[in-house]
Amino acid sequence: MLFADLVVLNGNVITSDDRKPRAEALAVRDGKFVAVGESAQIRELAGKNTRVMDMRGKTVTPGFIDAHCHPLSIVCKQQLQVDCTPARVKTIDDIVDALAGRAGVTPEGKWVQGFGYDDTKLAERRHPTRLELDRVSAEHPVYLHHVSVNLGVANSKALEAAGVAKDCPDPAGGKFDRDENGELTGVCRQKSHFRFCWEVIPYPANGELEEPVRRVCREYVSAGITSIADAWVAPGELKLCQDAVADGLLPMRVYMMVFADYLPHLKALKLRTGFGNDRLKLGPIKMIFDGSISARTAYLYESYEGRPDDFGILTMGRRELDEKILEAHEAGFQIAVHANGDRAIDMLLDSYDKALSKLPRANHRHRIEHCTVVNPRILRRIKQLGLVVFPFSTYIYEHGEKMSEYGSRVSMMFAYRSFLDHGIPVAGSSDNPCGPVDPLIAFQSMATRTSKDGEVLGPEQKISVEEAIRIYTLGSAYASFEEDVKGSIEVGKLADFVVLSDDPTRVSPDTIKDIKVEKTFVGGEVVYDSGDG
Repeated sequence: MLFADLVVLNGNVITSDDRKPRAEALAVRDGKFVAVGESAQIRELAGKNTRVMDMRGKTVTPGFIDAHCHPLSIVCKQQLQVDCTPARVKTIDDIVDALAGRAGVTPEGKWVQGFGYDDTKLAERRHPTRLELDRVSAEHPVYLHHVSVNLGVANSKALEAAGVAKDCPDPAGGKFDRDENGELTGVCRQKSHFRFCWEVIPYPANGELEEPVRRVCREYVSAGITSIADAWVAPGELKLCQDAVADGLLPMRVYMMVFADYLPHLKALKLRTGFGNDRLKLGPIKMIFDGSISARTAYLYESYEGRPDDFGILTMGRRELDEKILEAHEAGFQIAVHANGDRAIDMLLDSYDKALSKLPRANHRHRIEHCTVVNPRILRRIKQLGLVVFPFSTYIYEHGEKMSEYGSRVSMMFAYRSFLDHGIPVAGSSDNPCGPVDPLIAFQSMATRTSKDGEVLGPEQKISVEEAIRIYTLGSAYASFEEDVKGSIEVGKLADFVVLSDDPTRVSPDTIKDIKVEKTFVGGEVVYDSGDG
């Protein structure tokens, strides 16, 4: 008889397996589940070298899979920047002081960056300006990244480094804000912002990101996350992922979403979605088509509340989108396109329809990242085209105060109930750092539709906690073509699972976020234990 490497007994096991939704125990051998069932049955698989764990009624779930987030591409680099999140700064003066402190210990001419500021949570309830950031330093280029990761603010030195002057036109798909006199305010939106991120600000030097990778990975596995899809991968991040695996720094499994700019290179290497192994795998080709929900730049049919001339921003034209989607589709890749507003989503659906009509492909699982503002027609089209959607899971809780600018549309935003009722595949997505990474906050937000301030927004889209867990496990595995190897606690699947202090399906829904992750396992090995401090 082959004994198990690990046996878990006397638990409350939520499996995400419809054939056996609950169990008491499980056994693991060679990194996979080899038995799931009753404790008396599973105990027989324990030999003298088997590790036996008595859960004493604790809840066990499949490992959580965040199918759209940015830990290695953005969060690691944030570890080298100044924390300007709402927990740390309350006013624009606080931001200036924090950045000035960093400038004081930074060599002249080197960049000073801050991350995570939220204009709606500052006392002034507006973005800082170029002139305010000039108070940080006249010798350093200063750049402040918004929580949305879709806009930022530059001081005069940073604008000069980027070659941006008063008479500089807005780039296609981007915008430089100006005041009533036509002067640059420093606020850079969409492609204007991305240019700073990708082209102007230097990439961190070799070795600078090793410790940030360790810290960020610990943050993720301490939240019960065992797999991610990193949604912002360029060559620097690709190498970072590869090095992290080689150096044993990466406890999570990673599905890499590579930007469309690098598609020709991948085609030349004859690579496709799915290349790699169960630790690091090439995912879809990623594109960004419109703006952000939290930055209020999503491209909409009807204008933003109180801004009659503002319909949001498109980052590329319809023809360019058609061409890029067709190229990636013909190359055999899965495709992932960021589209938030209803108008942008409709245009994206047109592009997907054209590509699939020209070259039909079964089981393509092309994706709409975020897919935030929808309507009944959009829902029908998504279902017909066989697409997968990735709504923001924590945005109602974290960004509820911004939803007033969407008015009555909030009842069809983050539309989990509508997606499930239409039979549309849905995956779990925090979009961290744009939203909190914690899946337990996500479950509470999805089940209650209640903001941090206690406002209920779009209650029509509430789903059950069981449905939320399934979205964050089997739903996310489906999104990466891996539902047969992970996402549920079933015999033969990868032994990725989490031990929780309480059962999310049995506590009051408005307390789910207070549940603690006690242990996280990847391949049957402990990658996080709250008892280790």
